[in-house]
Amino acid sequence: MSIRFGVDQLLTMQPSWKKMRLGMLTNDAAKTWDGILSRKALLDNGFNLVKLFSPEHGIDTNGKDGAKMDDHIDPITQLPIISLYGNKFAPDANDLDAIDVLLFDVPDAGTRFYTFLWSLSYFIEAAAKFKKKIIILDRPNPLSGNFELVEGPNLDPEESSFIGRFSIPIKHQSTFGELARYFNHAFNWNADLEIITCTNWMRWKTFFDWGLPWVKTSPAIQNFESCLLYPGLCFFEATNVSIGRDTAFSFEWIGAPWLKVDTLTAILNQIVGDDLKIEPLQNAIRLKVKEPSNYKAVMNGLILLKIIKDIHPKDFQWAPYPTEHNKSGENHLSKLLGISNAEALFDLPLKEWLQQISKLLRVTSWKNDMEPFLLYE
Repeated sequence: MSIRFGVDQLLTMQPSWKKMRLGMLTNDAAKTWDGILSRKALLDNGFNLVKLFSPEHGIDTNGKDGAKMDDHIDPITQLPIISLYGNKFAPDANDLDAIDVLLFDVPDAGTRFYTFLWSLSYFIEAAAKFKKKIIILDRPNPLSGNFELVEGPNLDPEESSFIGRFSIPIKHQSTFGELARYFNHAFNWNADLEIITCTNWMRWKTFFDWGLPWVKTSPAIQNFESCLLYPGLCFFEATNVSIGRDTAFSFEWIGAPWLKVDTLTAILNQIVGDDLKIEPLQNAIRLKVKEPSNYKAVMNGLILLKIIKDIHPKDFQWAPYPTEHNKSGENHLSKLLGISNAEALFDLPLKEWLQQISKLLRVTSWKNDMEPFLLYE
C-alpha cells in the first residue's frame, strides 16, 4: 500500500478545532495521496480555513529561487495568502489576530539549505509567541530516514541564515514533524504542538518506495533524481559552473563552456563511479545516482566541485549568489556548507582535502540528539 500523508490522516478525523478559524502554511506541492491539493481537500471536507501562508517560491511553487514573493489571493480557494518569503519570515500579530489554530503542510527535500524547513521553524516560533495551537501534517523525508546517510557538517552558528538557521547536518534524515518536535524542545519555545503522522512509511524508504508520483516542490526540484543530487550539487551555486537551473534537467547536470568533459569524465569514473553514472555531453556532464538507498550526496557533490576546480585552475571561479535575503550573494559557499571561510578549504591538496572533508561530514551525535523526537520505526 502506498504512503498516506498527515493530511490524509486528518481527513479521516473530526478534531475539536475543525470549525475554528484555521490558518495554513502550504503550497501546491502539498497534496493528498491521490493528488488533491491539501488546502482544497480540507475546505471540501468542512475544515474552516480562513487564511493561507506561503514559503519561498510562492504557493504555486513556481517563484524563482531566492526571489521575493508578495501577498496575494489564492486563485484556487480565494483565500488571502501572506507571503513568508517577502518582507518577513514569520507571521506577525496582525496576521494571526483572527486565527485560532495553525496548520503546516509543505513537502521537504531533506536538505538543510532547502528553506521550507526554516519557514516551519519561524511558524512554530510564532505559534508559541502568540499562543496559537499548531498542527504539523507530516510527510516522509524523500531521502529516507536512514541515519546511516546523515551528512554534515553541522552548521556553525556564525553562518546562520535563511538557508541554515540552526546547527543541524546538511542531510538530516528526519521528517518535518520530527524536526518540529526537536526545535520546540531544544529552543524552549513550548508551542502547543501536535503532529499528525503519515502511515505506511518506514525509515529505510526513499521516495522510490512510496508508490506515488513525484510532485515538483520548486522550479529546480522537478523529479526525484534532482532531489537526490541537490544536497551535493547546490554548492555549485557559489561558482561560475551551471547546474542547469531554468532547464528540464536542473540539478542533474553540470556545465560550463570551458569544461574539459573527457578529462573530467575519466577522473570522476575512477573516484565516484561506484555511486554515479557520468554521461558526457557537449560542455557538460549529466549525473545519475546508481543506488538511491545509500547515496552520499554531500560527499559526492563536494568531490565533483573539488575535481572541477583543480583541473580548471584558470577558468573556475567562485561567484556570488544574490537572493532576496542575501542581496550581495557573498559567502554563499560558507552559508551552504555551514563553515566559515569554506572556499579556502578547496585550496588544499586533494589528499589533505579528502581527510578534512571526511572529518567535517561525519556527524555521530545526530541520531542520539533526535532519538527522543522520532515518530517512525
